Amino acid sequence: MSKTPIWKSIALSLTSDISEGRFGTGDRLPTEAQLAATHGVNRHTVRRALAELAEQGLVQPRRGAGVFVTARPTDYPIGKRVRYHKSISASGKIPGKRILSLTTRAADEAEAEALALKPGDPVHVYDGLSLADGQPIALFQSVFPALRLPDILTHLTETQSVTKALQLCGIEDFVRTSTRLTARAATATQALHLNLNEGAPILHSLGINAAPDGQPVEYGKTVFAGERVTLTLNET
Repeated sequence: MSKTPIWKSIALSLTSDISEGRFGTGDRLPTEAQLAATHGVNRHTVRRALAELAEQGLVQPRRGAGVFVTARPTDYPIGKRVRYHKSISASGKIPGKRILSLTTRAADEAEAEALALKPGDPVHVYDGLSLADGQPIALFQSVFPALRLPDILTHLTETQSVTKALQLCGIEDFVRTSTRLTARAATATQALHLNLNEGAPILHSLGINAAPDGQPVEYGKTVFAGERVTLTLNET
């Protein structure tokens, strides 16, 4: 069984330190020599870990001054009534979405079960990227029952917001009825979209949202960039 490279373990440790507030935005990280001594490695290994954090947009090296924290991982709540734009704005960052594709096709077995449909029933599918301060933090796919929400693709094109699109379809409110999280490694395609290295840690989420009448209206599949997002539990 392959082991996690030492440089990657150091990068994850530093990401955790930044996420938990041990180093805040604008703070200088310990020097390469200090980090090498702390972790019992050479400076080349530390340099590789710091380069990884720089690629993720978490730190920025300044010649002759050191390496400084530029951002903290984005806090993203998981709960019954979480709204993306509101949550990202609350974290102090600017939310954004980028549409990758909008299609209609037949539901597969998992989608049909989640949406109380029959396999082969039509579904509308929204693939996109979630952004925070212009940086991709998640790759998502939202699947909707086409017969119940015939115009949702049009509304998504206009608003790029699931919440607003559902409201325009007459669904004024919805709640998360189930969430399943799994830790994985990024595939080549996922890494490309999220500006990660292939094999980087990601969190895979499956969720079902339902309208007030209990009918499922969205089956969501989301891949979060593990080093850029801190998922928090929210009961509301």
